Amino acid sequence: MNLYGVAEIMCKAQIGCFILMGISVSLVACRSPTSSLFSSAPSKAPTVIAASPSTAQPIEYKTYTLARSVVHTISIPPQSQVLVTPAVSGTVEPVGKLAQRYGAIAAINGGYFDPENQQSISPVTLQGNAIAKPEDNQRLMSNPNLLPYLDKILNRSEFRRYQCGKVVQYDITRRQTIPRADCQLQDSLGAGPQLLPNATLAEEGFLEIRDQKVIRDPLGVNQPNARSAIGITRNNTIIWVMVAQKPEDPNNSGMTIPELTNFMKTLGIEKAMNLDGGSSASLHYQGKTLYGKLNESGKPIGRSIKSALLIQPIKKPEN
Repeated sequence: MNLYGVAEIMCKAQIGCFILMGISVSLVACRSPTSSLFSSAPSKAPTVIAASPSTAQPIEYKTYTLARSVVHTISIPPQSQVLVTPAVSGTVEPVGKLAQRYGAIAAINGGYFDPENQQSISPVTLQGNAIAKPEDNQRLMSNPNLLPYLDKILNRSEFRRYQCGKVVQYDITRRQTIPRADCQLQDSLGAGPQLLPNATLAEEGFLEIRDQKVIRDPLGVNQPNARSAIGITRNNTIIWVMVAQKPEDPNNSGMTIPELTNFMKTLGIEKAMNLDGGSSASLHYQGKTLYGKLNESGKPIGRSIKSALLIQPIKKPEN
């Protein structure tokens, strides 16, 4: 099993991780070319306003059968009459159970967590409240092997939803990025690293190379594996990606991180973030759960996770 993103909790302990992250997607694109989401730099985050029933577009599920993988995607147009929100389990549970408990249309695994203490390693914010913080995980914060990387671990990428007046804005940015003064952070889900427009593996503590030797690589960057990711296109469509291994060759299938990045480019994605992967990679849609990681016999490995992203229908206000 790949130590997805946090082989960090214990130097040699297996650590799978997940967290979920949030977005509202029942909304109509409305990008402002001159506005900046953050005070420090311009943002390419999509801006959206509520869609009317006459302009609503459905979410779209697709499967791509490639040489070394089967890729499942869900596209959520800005005009969709749905919301994407994070959900966090009190313990850990399969992505399908999280989806069923919240009545979700679909769910995908999220960020990283420590399977030993079932505490999150990735931050999660829901409706403005921090519901998961890596600083609360003492096995992370007190691990001497991770001390050189803690600053990077605590400032990894996250998917955000803002409310800027009457306008909703989404972005993928680093945790310590300060929002614009007129925007309030509503939901966020951390994971990482950022894949597009630029990979931030070293900056987020996922990769260290010294004297041309790999010192740290918990993601197995150049090894094929099951993967999950989220991205935003130029027209503000949000796309979930889950890469599954092939039953006929489970030990040499899936995607490397560069392959995942290149595949997401073919979908028109301009900003992308890696989610937890390996045996955590899972997608639930229309009552069926798909798993990315396979065992030696080519059978799916169904693993419980800490958090997930959910697609939920917008609740109409009561009269």
